[in-house]
Amino acid sequence: MKIWLDGALQDIESARVSVFDHGLTVGDGIFETVKAVHGRPFALTRHLDRLTRSARGLGLPDPDHDEVRRACAAVLDANPVPLGRLRITYTGGHGPLGSDRGDHGPTLVVALGGTTRRPDSTAVITVPWTRNERGALTGLKTTSYAENVVALARAREQGASEALFANTVGQLCEGTGSNVFVVLDGEIHTPPLASGCLAGITRALAAEWTGAKETDLPLDALERAEEIFLTSTLRDVQAVHRVDGRELPGAPGPATAKAMRIFEERAGNDLDP
Repeated sequence: MKIWLDGALQDIESARVSVFDHGLTVGDGIFETVKAVHGRPFALTRHLDRLTRSARGLGLPDPDHDEVRRACAAVLDANPVPLGRLRITYTGGHGPLGSDRGDHGPTLVVALGGTTRRPDSTAVITVPWTRNERGALTGLKTTSYAENVVALARAREQGASEALFANTVGQLCEGTGSNVFVVLDGEIHTPPLASGCLAGITRALAAEWTGAKETDLPLDALERAEEIFLTSTLRDVQAVHRVDGRELPGAPGPATAKAMRIFEERAGNDLDP
C-alpha cells in the first residue's frame, strides 16, 4: 500500500506524521472522502471545492488543488481497486501542545482503502445528542469526529448502520456521516444547510437530480415519513427500512427506488458532475 504524504508517495510502513501534528493533538484538520471507481475519482472537483471551504472556515491556507489532484492520481495508480475510499486529510501541521498553531505549514495525506457496494437498505437510530447549528465548525468537514464515533457506536449496538441527530431546536439535521431525506405526501424533502448539516456532495447531487425540497423538518418527521433514505459518498442513495423501532416495509419505496436509479445513471454518465 502506498500513500501520499507531504509531496510524495511513501510506503505505508515508513510514512510518518509528527506526534505534534495539530490534526492529532487538537483535531485541527479537515478531510474529504471520495469514491473511486476502477481507479477514477467521483465528483473530485466538488470535493476539492468543499475542502477549500472547510480550510477557510478553520483558517488554514487554501489547499493546492493541483497538488491534491496529483496526489489522488498517484495513490489511485499505485493501489488498483475496483471500488475504493479515497481519503484526503489536510491538517494544521506540526504545532505546539495547545490550540495555537505552529508555523511549519499544513500536512497533506492521501490514502486509499478498498470498499464494497452498500446494501440497498439499512437500519438507523436517533440519538439524544444534538448538532449545534450555530457552532464555529458547523458546515465544515473537520477531523474532530469523536462525537460521530460515539453516536455510530450506539447505532452499531442497536443493529443499525447510522445514527441521526436533531439540532438544538429539535429539527432533523443529519447522520454521523450522511444526509437524510424523507418522503412526505409523495414529495422528497431534506433539511436545509441552516439546520447545521454538512453540505454533502451526494446530497446536493441527489437533491438536484430528484427535485427534492429543502425543508425545516421536526425530528418526528421520521415517524410520519412514507419513505426515508440516506445519501453519502459511499452509500450513494440508500433506503432506510427501520428507524428506531419503526419498520418501513417494502424499502426501498417507489420514490427512493427512483432516486437510486436516477443517481446511478447520472453518476455513471459523468464522473465529475
